[in-house]
Amino acid sequence: MKPPAVVQASRVGQRERNEDRVGHWSAAEATLLAVADGLGGHAHGDVAAQIAINIAGTAFEAEAQPRLDDPADFLARVIDTAHATILLEAHKRDYVDSPRTVIAAAVVQDGHAYWTHIGDCRFYLIRKGRILVRSRDHTVVQRLLDEGRIREEAMGTHPHRNRLLQCLGGIQQPQAEWQDGVRLARDDIVLLCSDGFWGPLTPRQMLHALISKPLTEAIPELADLAEKCAGPDCDNVSAVAMAWREGDGE
Repeated sequence: MKPPAVVQASRVGQRERNEDRVGHWSAAEATLLAVADGLGGHAHGDVAAQIAINIAGTAFEAEAQPRLDDPADFLARVIDTAHATILLEAHKRDYVDSPRTVIAAAVVQDGHAYWTHIGDCRFYLIRKGRILVRSRDHTVVQRLLDEGRIREEAMGTHPHRNRLLQCLGGIQQPQAEWQDGVRLARDDIVLLCSDGFWGPLTPRQMLHALISKPLTEAIPELADLAEKCAGPDCDNVSAVAMAWREGDGE
């Protein structure tokens, strides 16, 4: 079967350089999507993000022959390996502080989506114009939302929005949350993005574009809109998405 069509976009925003990294890989019976957002508050965040994406892509290409034996286990190993590799690279390069990144990754296989994330890169599953699944950020503001102290619309602009509870390359071993794969329905959209993409956008803006236009138009337009809404404080903006059709990648 043909692999599903994937659309990605990445913008530097108002930063000096783009520390986001985006990737997607397809085998005959599986597809991997990933977004990593290097932490600008730590030196060489782009190095950490690139390592994470390289680890994911290299592992997928080696193991998806033509499909992964266990997508959830694959994603778990990618997270652990990326974290360890970032720490090793920091030691080799004699960095004063380890570079760090957050990440979201998803495998689509056998008509199911499997995902994991660390930090505030997000996974969305959108069905019939509504958000069916959204990953829960490993952040202080997500905790505030869970406690009912803020509304979701405030997450992208809250003064503590950059306070992470987990990342790759940090002192603590990341602890990802795992879910069973979700069965996909026709025209479901799988979207992964950095906080520079989702933060400035309202859910309504995101959904309107995704249901009214093909992904080839919607994703670049949403990236442009995120830049516009964020203004002079715009972070790097990155996303990768696919629309599911029965028979794609099966």
